[in-house]
Amino acid sequence: MSITQNIADIRERMAEAARRSGRDPEDILLIAVTKLHEPDEIEEAIAAGITDIAENKVQEIQKKYDQIASPVRWHLIGHLQTNKVKNIIDKVVMIHSVESVHLAQEIDKRAAAAGKTMDVLLQVNAAHEESKFGLDPKDVPQVMQEILDTCPNVRIRGLMHMAPWSEDPEEIRPYFSEVKKLYDTLSEVEHPNADFSYLSMGMSHDFETAIEEGANIIRVGTSIFGERDYSKKMGGM
Repeated sequence: MSITQNIADIRERMAEAARRSGRDPEDILLIAVTKLHEPDEIEEAIAAGITDIAENKVQEIQKKYDQIASPVRWHLIGHLQTNKVKNIIDKVVMIHSVESVHLAQEIDKRAAAAGKTMDVLLQVNAAHEESKFGLDPKDVPQVMQEILDTCPNVRIRGLMHMAPWSEDPEEIRPYFSEVKKLYDTLSEVEHPNADFSYLSMGMSHDFETAIEEGANIIRVGTSIFGERDYSKKMGGM
């Protein structure tokens, strides 16, 4: 199937999952993950209604940013090193992968220099997977408070989570549920730079379960563009 048809099918599945959880499908944002995909594929997705795209690596944003002619919002969803913040601070609308006060402080410094406030999500590793980045759920409230106390140019918009791989959605449902409970608790924090609006959970293999558990951002790559060809990695990565 084409990219356009894939997006239509995903939106149907999103809508069904939203209805199962008593929610409005229009309240859920589909972000297309464009890792290793070419500008013409990305343009087709935008033409099919995609408004937001995401990359895992700073280098790919730098390479593709000026190649995409159509209006679209860029997100960074992968691990971000402090020395690369300066390369994307003027390009992305949101950084989904903040996992330390140190990183937030670098984002704050670069955002101040650019005259902007950067929206971020705190990355949570509810499954405690050593292979993945993210905060232990019990540490999130303290880290969040330190960021709010020290980073006036960083606005915390919510949480991001990446569940373990499983062929059985019921095996990973508890992780999504745990992060949603944490999100609800932190949403009650009153601070000018704590504006919880986004719970980013769910990818190609698990987004329906994530939506059922409260996600309002899903990050989908393979189900839109097909399997990635890792033999064609872009230079500089």
